[in-house]
Amino acid sequence: MEYLVTMTTHVPQGTAEDAVTDVRAREAVRSRELAAQGDLLRLWRPPLQPGEWRTLGLFAADDPARLEDVLASMPLRVWRTDDVTPLVPHPNDPAPRGAPQGAFRPQAQEFLITFAITVPDSVPAAAVADRKAREARRAAELAQQGHILRVSAARRAHARPLSGPRRGSAGGHYRLPALERLDDCGNGPAHSAPERPGEGRHRR
Repeated sequence: MEYLVTMTTHVPQGTAEDAVTDVRAREAVRSRELAAQGDLLRLWRPPLQPGEWRTLGLFAADDPARLEDVLASMPLRVWRTDDVTPLVPHPNDPAPRGAPQGAFRPQAQEFLITFAITVPDSVPAAAVADRKAREARRAAELAQQGHILRVSAARRAHARPLSGPRRGSAGGHYRLPALERLDDCGNGPAHSAPERPGEGRHRR
């Protein structure tokens, strides 16, 4: 099972910079270990306000208890709070079929978009089924073009919005109210090429 985790770090005031540097270094090492084990799939840095330290992570775990073990093993957890969203498979997810050759474009910007779908009670079931079928066909086309990377259903108590990392050009092909630009965590200054989990430096 996959989980989308929003990790927010608050370093206590007065903490020595050397201590922060040490924890960051150990976090990078641990992230690489988790990635090698298949526990950590991706890391992104969403848009941040000055002073914010927040990271989005895509994790895989058999159950919530195993996920907690993984998160608790990360050194930054001593200063971090984690908001976990369990993800369930979605029929339009292109991941099981694999990305077509040439679809991955490392220079392209990634976006996390949450879709909240509300179907009016007056809409006939046949119309809903038709729209779902058309959506599935279009999602497959966009996946083939490299625009949709993943589609998952978020398990929530009252709603199940769909979350899917989509890719647009750096110019911003997607200008939607519920759009959040994502940057891969990197070792150095701002860059355009995605990197593997654990290679990144968390930004305060």
